Amino acid sequence: MNKKLILVVGLAMALSSANSAFAQKDGGITPKMLKEIRASYGTNPQDKALRNAVMANGMSSLVENSDNHTKFDEQFTYRVNSKGISDQKSSGRCWLFTGLNVMRSPIIAQYGLGEFFFSQNYSFFYDQLEKSNLFLQAIIDTRDKKIDDPTVAWLFQHPISDGGQFTGISENILKYGLVPSSVMPETVNSNNTRTMSSIIAKILRQGGIRMREAAAKGAKKAALEAQKLDYLKEIYKVLAMNLGVPPTEFEYTLKDAQGKVISTETYTPQSFYKKFVGQDLRNDFVMIMNDPSRPYGKLYSIEYDRHSYDGANWTYVNVPIEELKEMAIASLKDSTMIYYSCDVGKEFDRKTGSLDLNNFDYNSLLGFKFDMNKKERIETYDSGSSHAMTLVAVNLDKNGKPDKWMVENSWGASNGFHGHLIMTDQWFDAYTFRIVVNKKYVSDKVLKILNTKPTMLPPWDPMFAPEN
Repeated sequence: MNKKLILVVGLAMALSSANSAFAQKDGGITPKMLKEIRASYGTNPQDKALRNAVMANGMSSLVENSDNHTKFDEQFTYRVNSKGISDQKSSGRCWLFTGLNVMRSPIIAQYGLGEFFFSQNYSFFYDQLEKSNLFLQAIIDTRDKKIDDPTVAWLFQHPISDGGQFTGISENILKYGLVPSSVMPETVNSNNTRTMSSIIAKILRQGGIRMREAAAKGAKKAALEAQKLDYLKEIYKVLAMNLGVPPTEFEYTLKDAQGKVISTETYTPQSFYKKFVGQDLRNDFVMIMNDPSRPYGKLYSIEYDRHSYDGANWTYVNVPIEELKEMAIASLKDSTMIYYSCDVGKEFDRKTGSLDLNNFDYNSLLGFKFDMNKKERIETYDSGSSHAMTLVAVNLDKNGKPDKWMVENSWGASNGFHGHLIMTDQWFDAYTFRIVVNKKYVSDKVLKILNTKPTMLPPWDPMFAPEN
């Protein structure tokens, strides 16, 4: 037998062995399975008609439930009034807009103002600077861990973002104060944060790896903190170029809705906050969560899930949805808006600005019923909090039970119901995750839980991605 023949026979035997091994492996799609799968579809004219319709028009238009389009209105038992709708544009700052919208409402009511907004751009500047410091200091703290350690890996994967949650409001404002929007208005780059954020992330990742290299060569903590300061200076420069330089003092004239001057004074950002807000955002408010995938009646905290190194981690009390709703209703009855977070993309009809479990009928089109419950959706990564808005209204039926809710959004006045979204109570149950309320609206049971030691959760938990 010559060498060529031996080679051909050897290859044939190898291929035969490989094919035999492939055919014998369990779990793959076999020819028999594929035949059965193919036979399950396209056997009647209706399948072809639906396929033609979906391919020509898209699936979304065919699952819309037209019966729902006229069932929503803007009549509510309790509604907190406000003026003006904000617009976060192409940024992930919903948490910031929501928090500032909650705080501006009492000022508008107290002074009889027209549209009034705090500067989101001012607060965002310091949010990004503080998050940068949080990352760099965390790199110093974890310098003795390996690069593939889960915490170190998570830090480099998420050096910074424009998303966030309520501690970004409380810690930021207590430290840096507030200014009116006219004092530090939005810029092209605050409205469109992608490029700036990517540059800052590059600086942080490079700074982080250089600091780890220095630590590996024996650099002391003081030397690493000096490096950190140099990187923060670079980041401050990027922020100033893109967002402007934050004021440390400014003159501001407050006018009522008719344009009459109420006062003209010189402020610092801290004095402006103390005069027009003055609340202890750190201690007067509590985050309430509804997460059925974890035990209720417990306090939880998420490691590194904060906006500043010296601030508080995201900490919350987990309660059943009915208890959460009781606190929300108590606040709205007292004309107090609420920081609110949900999975806004689920069952959302953008044309009507409504959130309802019956907005889309997938079963009629597909013949498949989606029936996972809230706990199962969380555990399978199908649902989680994605967006923060301002809860402003609730409607109660004749038995005093809520049947619909309304939020003020930050997507501009032309979106939804004049900048608002309306949700049914059933949708609220399914896709609401948390609120932040003043402690005076919570139960004694919740206040006692706040005094317990929290269970610490890892920063990569899927339920705690930054809201945007």
